[in-house]
Amino acid sequence: MAKSTWHKFPHADKAFVFAGAALKKNWERLHRGDREPFPAEAAVQEAWRLYHQGEFHKACEAGLAAGVDGYNAANKATMIYANYLEVDEKRKLELFQAVSARCEELQKAQPKNANAWYIQAYALGRYSQGISVLKALTQGLGGKIKAALETAIKLDPKHADALIALGAYHAEVVDKVGAMVGKLTYGASKDVAVKHFEAALKLAPDSAIACIEYANALVMLFGQSRMDEAVKLYEKAAAAKPVDAMERLDVELAKSELED
Repeated sequence: MAKSTWHKFPHADKAFVFAGAALKKNWERLHRGDREPFPAEAAVQEAWRLYHQGEFHKACEAGLAAGVDGYNAANKATMIYANYLEVDEKRKLELFQAVSARCEELQKAQPKNANAWYIQAYALGRYSQGISVLKALTQGLGGKIKAALETAIKLDPKHADALIALGAYHAEVVDKVGAMVGKLTYGASKDVAVKHFEAALKLAPDSAIACIEYANALVMLFGQSRMDEAVKLYEKAAAAKPVDAMERLDVELAKSELED
C-alpha cells in the first residue's frame, strides 16, 4: 500500500501523544471501550502509540511488523482510518475486507482474543453499510457479524464497544427489513438494540461513539417520537473531551450530525 494513499489525520494534537510510561498510565481510559489488554511487547506498544496519535498508516505497518500480537493495533488503525478518513468508496471496502481477513487469522491463533471478534464485526458492519445492508444480509454477512459480536461479549461481558456494535446491528436490521422479518429471520429486535446501548453507556458513560450510535438507532427505530432524546445524545457526544485521535474523529462526527 503506497503511503500516499492514506490521508493524514487532520486534528494532530500533542495531547494524543503517549510517550514512554504515559501509554500504560493512560491505557485503561484509552481502551475503556474495547478493553484491549496492555501489550507486553515494546513493538506492539509502539503500534498503539502511533494509533492513538492518529498516525494510522504507520500504526498499521508497525502492528503488522510485530506479528499476530500486533494485529489488533494494525486492524483498529485500518478500520478507523477507513471509516473516517478514506474518501474512495472502493478502497474503503477493500480496507474493511483486509481487516476481516486478518481477524480470521487472529481468531485461529488466539480464539479467546475478544477484539479479534469485535474488530471483524466492526469491519464487516461498515463493509455492509458500504454495499447496502440489505445486500449484505442476503450475502449472509448479518449472521457472521452477530455471531462475532456475541463471541466477543461472551469472552468479555464488559466490552462496551461490542455492545454498541451489537445494538447497532439490531437497529440496522429492524430498520431495513422491518420488526417481524428482523426478529424471525435475523433474531433482531428494537428492545434488544436499546438494551445493548443502555448497557454500553453504563460501562462507558462518556463514550462519544456510544452516544452517536444510540442516537442513530433511536432515529432509525422510533423516528420523531424519540428525536429529542437523539439530539441530546448527539450534543453529549459533541461536548465529549477526546483523549485520542479516534475519539476526536467521533466528536467531529457528532458535531456534523448536529449541523445536519
